[in-house]
Amino acid sequence: MRSEPRPVSPWNIANVVTVARIFLVPVFAVVVIVSGMEHSGWRMLACAMFVFISATDFVDGWLARSRGLVTEFGKLADPIADKTLIGTSLVLLSFHGVLPWWVTALILLRELGITALRMAVLRHSVIAAGSGGKLKTVLQITAVAWYLWPWPEPLDLVGPWLMGAAVILTVATGMDYLWKAFKLRGSEAGRTR
Repeated sequence: MRSEPRPVSPWNIANVVTVARIFLVPVFAVVVIVSGMEHSGWRMLACAMFVFISATDFVDGWLARSRGLVTEFGKLADPIADKTLIGTSLVLLSFHGVLPWWVTALILLRELGITALRMAVLRHSVIAAGSGGKLKTVLQITAVAWYLWPWPEPLDLVGPWLMGAAVILTVATGMDYLWKAFKLRGSEAGRTR
């Protein structure tokens, strides 16, 4: 007789890392605010914190998968941590006049909209993040980090190009998620007839 798999406690190292990421975001925000996006030392610290917090996203995912610590809490908290960090960064960059507000609004609208969509279809199916979504995340992280670092001219001009690529991929992957949800809804409707 096979034994039932042991339930995984939400109190595990992967989830602790995820929660730590969420708690580090306000500390990061204070560093950006203190920097005023003008003081080089504070900007370097803000960039280093942003990269560190972003890197822990890969750490908690690896820990959860490699040690069999995947939990419902982790599945919910991980994207919240991601969106909180990126959203806070974009709002602060726009607040300091470094990034146009329309870029921040577009990315936040896509991120929140797709997260809500994924939650809405969760009872039917999981819309997994594809390679485009992962590349989008890497581009967003790279672009934000580039904006935070006090690059001299003309290297500072790389930031808008990176953010432009991130925006294009953000919109494209958002449309892809919408298409997948539409197909999923169509297949569900076909089964209920």
